[in-house]
Amino acid sequence: MRTHLCGELTTDQAGETVTLCGWVDRRRDLGGLIFLGLRDRAGIVQVVVEPDSAAFADAERLRNEFCVRITGQVRQRPESQWNDDMATGRIEVVAGQVELLNASAPLPLLMSDEDGEEIRLKYRYLDLRRARMQKNLRLRAALNRAIRGHLDAHGFTEFETPILTRATPEGARDYLVPSRTHPGQFFALPQSPQLFKQLLMMAGMDRYYQIARCFRDEDLRADRQPEFTQLDLEMSFVEERDVQALAEDLTRAVFAEVLDVQLPEEFPRLSWREAMERYGSDKPDLRLPLELASVDAHVAHVEFKVFAGPAADPAQRVAALRVPGGAELSRKQIDEYTAYVARYGAKGLAWIKVNDAAAGLEGLQSPIAKFLDAAAWEGIANSTGASDGDLLFFGAGDWAVTSTFMGHLLVKIGRDLDLRERDWAPLWVTEFPMFEWDAETARFYAMHHPFTAPAEDDAQALRDDPAGSVSRGYDLVLNGAEIGGGSIRIHRQEMQQAVFDLLGISPEEAQGKFGFLLEALRYGCPPHGGIAFGLDRMAAIMAGEDSIRDVIAFPKTTTAQCVMTEAPSGVPAEVLQELGIALREKA
Repeated sequence: MRTHLCGELTTDQAGETVTLCGWVDRRRDLGGLIFLGLRDRAGIVQVVVEPDSAAFADAERLRNEFCVRITGQVRQRPESQWNDDMATGRIEVVAGQVELLNASAPLPLLMSDEDGEEIRLKYRYLDLRRARMQKNLRLRAALNRAIRGHLDAHGFTEFETPILTRATPEGARDYLVPSRTHPGQFFALPQSPQLFKQLLMMAGMDRYYQIARCFRDEDLRADRQPEFTQLDLEMSFVEERDVQALAEDLTRAVFAEVLDVQLPEEFPRLSWREAMERYGSDKPDLRLPLELASVDAHVAHVEFKVFAGPAADPAQRVAALRVPGGAELSRKQIDEYTAYVARYGAKGLAWIKVNDAAAGLEGLQSPIAKFLDAAAWEGIANSTGASDGDLLFFGAGDWAVTSTFMGHLLVKIGRDLDLRERDWAPLWVTEFPMFEWDAETARFYAMHHPFTAPAEDDAQALRDDPAGSVSRGYDLVLNGAEIGGGSIRIHRQEMQQAVFDLLGISPEEAQGKFGFLLEALRYGCPPHGGIAFGLDRMAAIMAGEDSIRDVIAFPKTTTAQCVMTEAPSGVPAEVLQELGIALREKA
């Protein structure tokens, strides 16, 4: 039906007759001339319909988003009319024939960024016509293509793992699928291919990858989806650095191929403890030139109990954040930051404005300056690098809570003051705790997942000190977001059983849920490890989008619904009866 794509026409086609198909992006009627912007997947070209053309009457009837076919001659525009904001801005097509393929009803949305997300998702097929969305989805396709090419070239084999599997007891809730052939029993949709990829390593497949669909019925969050896509890969006979080197090389390769961006030759590394101490986050944004400083040693002796108490307790901390030039912030702005960190557990936020660093305590402006002595201030100044015109924020209390709320403050101030120094900042965060303790349920939870190996390959040592154990897990972080997480896996049955025991998974439950895995570990399982990349998040970062929904063709809302198809929905009673399911009446 067409000879060329709209967005690919250049001056090389000047004088040629072409046939184009697409949608009317805009229409301007100047009385004697009609100008159309004709759009297809490759871009937009300007079409001119002259008054003496046989196509003029047909063009008069066109409106935005009408689907048309146009035949005409390409001509070069006069230099004074060049539009360098368009790829086709130096040419136009003089229409000789305009054929209406399908009219459009009046549009229910503006087809712009001004449309609200709900209306965009309801009419997603229209929203996806926009250049921004087309670009995002093509970028995502290019990302997948680059991933496959790189991994295929490095000896990996792409495998598919089951979508219908069995429920697991860890992580988010599973999506369950009732079995008609086994009444009263259920499949579960996979939260990840974790166990199957480990079984492939046990099967001797050595290097596996999969671009996998995963499902989690978890509590609602602004930027999470109930179904998502991840790049899953696993390798046999490797240690942490082997997996990390491969993942680094892959990340560099896809950024170079898809974005023509050169990432660093070696990504920096931080232990989990160091990341929390310095940045208050296990996914720090290293584009921001801000760090937390621990000042416990300098304030343990002061009479200010808000500082002295936490400074003397190893389970607590006093952290300071230097904001360069922050003394210009008003008291109202400081109060707004205090309210902000309260969301993350802060009971307050102390501050000092440094008017004259050389004047010691006399050069400070702060409600807490009267509680400090010269030694305390000298230590704080040295630890933070405070200078004239700076603002220091302080947080004190439980180590994890204080680190976390000060980390959120660091990021917010860095973004509010536009302190970002570079575009891309990847890093590895390593040496995570093996477990985290939940006081409410009085039990341990796996920091990564129950199949992550501890650093010390001794099951009894792990049982003796689970709280102090370090895992062989690692996360790949980019611009303050985790884009990949992985670990070296447990490959011995006795270690896997010890982890299950510490997580409160009884031998009976472990056998029922993971008996096939425990059995497989008896038959010469090789040491192995891997990593999974969140492709939705990675694509969003590469596209410069804040929401992963803008790089997914048909996403769900934040309430896990598809407003376009109105899913989830009810099903006929006879279908439920066939499945052996009875619904309780709502209260």
